[in-house]
Amino acid sequence: MTADKNDRKTRLTVLVALGANLLIAAAKAVAGVVAGSPALLSEAAHSVADSMNEVFLLAALRRSRRPADSRHPFGYGKERYFWSLLAAVGIFVMGGCFSFLQGIEALRSHEQESTGGYIVGLSVLGVALAAEGGSLLRALYQVRRQPGGIGHDPALRTVIAEDGTAVLGVLLAAGGMALHMVTGNVVWEASASLAIGLLLVYVAYRLGKEAREQLIGEAVDPELRDGIRGLLDEQPEIDNVASLLTMRLGMDSTLIAARIDLRPGLDSEDVELVSERIKGAIAKAWPEADQVFLDITDAPPHTAAEHRSHA
Repeated sequence: MTADKNDRKTRLTVLVALGANLLIAAAKAVAGVVAGSPALLSEAAHSVADSMNEVFLLAALRRSRRPADSRHPFGYGKERYFWSLLAAVGIFVMGGCFSFLQGIEALRSHEQESTGGYIVGLSVLGVALAAEGGSLLRALYQVRRQPGGIGHDPALRTVIAEDGTAVLGVLLAAGGMALHMVTGNVVWEASASLAIGLLLVYVAYRLGKEAREQLIGEAVDPELRDGIRGLLDEQPEIDNVASLLTMRLGMDSTLIAARIDLRPGLDSEDVELVSERIKGAIAKAWPEADQVFLDITDAPPHTAAEHRSHA
């Protein structure tokens, strides 16, 4: 229930961000064309990229909750990471690259550009700042109210990164346009476009790197891993924990695989009961550990004695 409730909150946060981005993308594009401002057009591309990414994140929220089936026995939790990776690519291609092109084109232009429409453009950026700031506050509010904060939710992390970057991008664009108006030098505005491009490329790199690590197969936090090992070590029937492997399968799904040596003298029925009890104890302490596999072996008498002597 908690996971579904968090998903509903995240979906609302993404929808708020999508609505804000669609509105201001249209306003920025029109104002950018009218004013002929490369920085404003860069911000329009930024908002379009963010809008596309919100659509990706909505798909991630819906598809990642599909139940496990024969082809995907561990579920579809990693769908979130896949769509988050696409969102990072969208930020890089649609936002960062277009901003670079706008900045370079402005630097190469030898014509004196008019700044007659810049007052309207700056007004649009003021509205955009309010909309992006409101969306960012909504996302930060969810993080504050959600147990565990931002945690490992790539959708929420992406929205916060996008909105935070959008606020900085608007400030850069406004600064570049204002300096262009005051000095009459387009270099200021071109520099703002290049700075927006660099900012977007950096954010895309960070989000893509995190999504890549999670798609490849990321282990749980050391604190959780140590807690599970500690629980196993405390079991009187376990003589030695030979290995413990973990991997996040999704937002609330984790794979735990442990090879444990049991003390000698346990019959097959006892081994089965011990195994089920340990799995139940892990699931009770950490509900997200829903895939627990124990490779149980009976420790030879001499091995058990040696282990106790070193303990």
